[in-house]
Amino acid sequence: MSNFFKDNKDINFLLTHLDLSEIITLKEKGFIDAPQFDYAPSSVAEAMENYHIILEILGEICGKTIYPNAREVDIEGARFENGEVYYAKGTQENLKRLRQAELMGFTLPRRYGGLNLPKTIYSLAIEMVSRADASLMNLFGLQEIADTIYRFGNEQQRERYLPRFASGEVSGAMALTEPDAGSDLQAVSMKAEQGANGIWYLTGVKRFITNGCGNILLVLARSEKGSKGGRGLSLFIYERDHTMRIRHIEEKLGIHGSPTCELQFDRSPAELLGERRMGLVKYTLSLMNGARLAVSAQAVGIAEAAYRCSKAYAESRTQFGVPILTFPAIDEMLSLMKIKIEAARRLVFFTSNMVDLKECMEENLSHKSGEGRELKKRIKKYTKFSALLTPMTKIFSTEMANEICYDAIQIHGGVGYTRDFEVERLYRDARITNIYEGTTQLQVIAAIGGITTGVIFELLKDLSHGIKSSYISILNGLTKELNKCVEYVKVKDNETFRRLHSRRLVEMATLITIAHLLAGDAPLAQERERLFYGYLQWCEEKIAQYKKRILSDSDRILGIWRE
Repeated sequence: MSNFFKDNKDINFLLTHLDLSEIITLKEKGFIDAPQFDYAPSSVAEAMENYHIILEILGEICGKTIYPNAREVDIEGARFENGEVYYAKGTQENLKRLRQAELMGFTLPRRYGGLNLPKTIYSLAIEMVSRADASLMNLFGLQEIADTIYRFGNEQQRERYLPRFASGEVSGAMALTEPDAGSDLQAVSMKAEQGANGIWYLTGVKRFITNGCGNILLVLARSEKGSKGGRGLSLFIYERDHTMRIRHIEEKLGIHGSPTCELQFDRSPAELLGERRMGLVKYTLSLMNGARLAVSAQAVGIAEAAYRCSKAYAESRTQFGVPILTFPAIDEMLSLMKIKIEAARRLVFFTSNMVDLKECMEENLSHKSGEGRELKKRIKKYTKFSALLTPMTKIFSTEMANEICYDAIQIHGGVGYTRDFEVERLYRDARITNIYEGTTQLQVIAAIGGITTGVIFELLKDLSHGIKSSYISILNGLTKELNKCVEYVKVKDNETFRRLHSRRLVEMATLITIAHLLAGDAPLAQERERLFYGYLQWCEEKIAQYKKRILSDSDRILGIWRE
């Protein structure tokens, strides 16, 4: 099989043509690691060269090890025996190979054994792993656990846990949801009680925990007795011992290589991460936003795999004496697949950029207190943009992946419905992406405030700088359509009407954001200009549809289920 980095022209385009110099300079803090670590870069150019090398190594592992194991991993799956979880044989081999390549500490600083890579590069890595086997991403992609400990833990906690994560000695999980607290994490009831010895003890049940068999868990629990809501919750670091029992693992539609566990804590000893009462409102929000970005990249990887399978099948399958690829209906399906995937990848890349700028500037602020005012102003801007872009990106990428996999089976016809072809597995794996880490409907709730308060228009104005004037008039027209719909919904002052059309507004905003990104890239290469115009045709059709529905002033569809 090919190298999953080298064979992807779009990933290489993004990495080669788009400027990451500010992110690199911030992440490297002026390249202070270069004298101490022989693998640390001393310049932007050297950092970019390192990124290519690391992604090429990972691409080789994806193509030569992870992908060939994917089918057997899906069939065997993770299993639960005598109270313990065991990974499929192929999953064990994959993790061993990633550990040997020292790729389990992607974003961690070098002093803890990590590679100190930005989220932007990590997102590309997650996509490649997910293209090879989406279930493995749920183990590889949990590096956000270690990153959360780094960002919010104390130095003792960092030194105790992070080198073990970076070496691959331990794996992690975020234990957030409960039987009665899924999307509504404010309803979490797990008790956290502090003993006379200062140690915290956790009691309760957690459900639907991805890799709940991990060694080190971040657990959301109610630390303030008698409290209700998010302010009574804190986040705890728990290292597995005999006091926590895995009740069972779920039998799932897809991602079989990734165990989803139900956990019973019985006065399990843990330590507080950061400050009390900040568990949900600060730490878990940060953790979940990182996970949502990772799932967005996962969805793009699944869609890329489905597109490649479909294109190869359409080239080889003949009907009426010609390859079905020559049929206009199939041509259009494949062309839209490519357009949607590259649009989603561009959005994931851009959102990752925004998160990198925000987080790197926050970290540099403490080192450069003299620059305070201007840096704080930029942090505030990128915080707003990241908060809006993250749910928008998850909605677009995950819904797109489901559409692509649906069409992939259609292109394959009857054989696509059988296990003889890969698209059947991809279809099952894709279905979870717009559910876990917050459903599409929950992402709409997270994003709509940024639309109605005008953050989206500030973002679009920012993106307009530097775009060719011939494109600007088109983009301004789309932005005016969005503004008209937003104002119409606001003027109605009807909460039911606003909720009804929130998703349409968010999706319009997302489509127009992507249009700006692709317009900015269009002059860089002929194929990018063609991509932009192809996307624009599809985008304009969708926006016209949403606009017509919103301005129709009709909600006749509501309540029909009651009849």
